[in-house]
Amino acid sequence: MKQNNKKVPIIIDTDPGHDDALAIMLLEYSEMVDIKAVTTVAGNGTIQNVTDNARYVLGLLGSDAPLYSGSSKPLKRALVRAVVHGENGLDGAPVERGGKLTGDAVRRIISIIRENPGEISILAIGPETNVAQAFLLDPELPRLVKRMVIMGGSIAAPGNESRVAEFNIFVDPEAAEIVFNAPVEKVLVPLDVCNDIILTKSDFNALKGTPLYEPVSKMMEKYISGISMNEKVKGALVYDPLAAYYFVDPNAYILEPMDVRIETKGEFTRGMTVAERRIWGMKDVNVLVATKVDGGRFKKDFFRILKGKER
Repeated sequence: MKQNNKKVPIIIDTDPGHDDALAIMLLEYSEMVDIKAVTTVAGNGTIQNVTDNARYVLGLLGSDAPLYSGSSKPLKRALVRAVVHGENGLDGAPVERGGKLTGDAVRRIISIIRENPGEISILAIGPETNVAQAFLLDPELPRLVKRMVIMGGSIAAPGNESRVAEFNIFVDPEAAEIVFNAPVEKVLVPLDVCNDIILTKSDFNALKGTPLYEPVSKMMEKYISGISMNEKVKGALVYDPLAAYYFVDPNAYILEPMDVRIETKGEFTRGMTVAERRIWGMKDVNVLVATKVDGGRFKKDFFRILKGKER
């Protein structure tokens, strides 16, 4: 993998979540990015729980990335929380509850991008409520974002929250619609590629001898149990780390330009990412969709990076 001498400045918008925690670990330890902020959004848990979870993960890593809490509910709907991550969103981690909520994530997203026009990328690995609100408040902001990398949606695979919808998009489809329609370069990492890459309990033995082994093992035991019970997969589905990995090695991805729209009104199709898959007619391409990720390359780099930062 070719190393990048200049760190990529990013904002991580997240709702930790076990896989969110792994994504933050990967980027913090990769030394490929400069995390300008971690912003939290309600999704896998309440805004209080996901912010507490993010604070725990950053503390575990010794990260000095600023943490700002954001939206406590979707733009127009009641919050739907995930079940695979347990009651508090990060089962297996000794998270101290009731920490400070700043409530200013949207304002911080705007100010960071405004201060660094054309330089900041956003990794969106939760519902897109914060980003959508930022775009609504500052309509010129999308043109000032370098790139968005989004974990979300499904092109042809079944949904993981409904028959057709992936969780992040399902939780706040109105926010996703705003983001997908915004004039910003977008890379989408959908369920289609995430379902093909699974980390087993034994895979995490690669971290033995490092400070992360015990806390990560405890978290993954709970996460794998939740995934097995609810999604019938015997291992950890690493949705968010696969999106984060794009900042580590974009050459591990095959991307296809697509015209993808968000369903906000359907009774059975709420949150569906509807791709124009006909081979004829006009298309309004709005996103680059990952159609393949080199799983072997990802696993090798993931554990190499987490092992390499022994403290």
